[in-house]
Amino acid sequence: MPHAPRWAPRWLLLLIVGILGGLLSGVFGVGGGAVMVPLLIWLLGMDQRRAAATSLVAIVPTAIVGSVAYGFGGHVAIIVGGLVAVGGIGGALIGTRLLRRVPIGVLRWMFVGLLGLAAVETLIDIPSRDAEISLTMVSGTILLLVGVLMGVASGLFGIGGGVIVVPILMGGFGASDLLAKGTSLAAMIPAAITGSAANMRARLVRVGDGLVVGFAASAASLLGVVVAYHINPRVSGLLFSVLLTVTMVQLAYRAIKLRGVAD
Repeated sequence: MPHAPRWAPRWLLLLIVGILGGLLSGVFGVGGGAVMVPLLIWLLGMDQRRAAATSLVAIVPTAIVGSVAYGFGGHVAIIVGGLVAVGGIGGALIGTRLLRRVPIGVLRWMFVGLLGLAAVETLIDIPSRDAEISLTMVSGTILLLVGVLMGVASGLFGIGGGVIVVPILMGGFGASDLLAKGTSLAAMIPAAITGSAANMRARLVRVGDGLVVGFAASAASLLGVVVAYHINPRVSGLLFSVLLTVTMVQLAYRAIKLRGVAD
């Protein structure tokens, strides 16, 4: 495994990862894993598998703090979040099992593809700030399935699943961007806990690393939520899409360079 850069101690690099991931978590309603996983790879020298497991631990406190902050503003749909969370628990168990079995080279390209889809989805629909989510038997069932998809992504890629849930809640269910972000953060908590417990049993993660990243991200996510309240939803969607696209391109470049190289 590559060594971390010598320009800073390990704990400081972990804090940097957490702060950047937390800011994005609060602003965009994601767990922060879409940024934390690449940073853990680039700054800490982790492989894709361990970066995903570490990020998932960090997402637990980050999502708790972020969802509480959105909840104070009334931007968490409890029933919707609960349905997604129930599906997410089962999905997380599937995802963490796949994480231990899928080759790292394949994981890299799957993660790149996920970021690309999320970047496109984010630009498709820009909701109004007062939009709500209407629940029916059909939509409730779909939310459970969305939760399963979120959980699989959480366990497999170390992301909270917000890059999947937020665009679906906005584009498919007509939620406002703030409601989608707050609900997504609340829904990902059980999945992140379930997946992290499975990864710890499999000894895929140093819990201390994940907690350092997570606590730094939790503090930074509060600032991110404040920014989210004051940013235009169209601008927010555009920025998020650009962020995902840049990350996707950089990871694709790295995957090409490492083709055929064992981690």
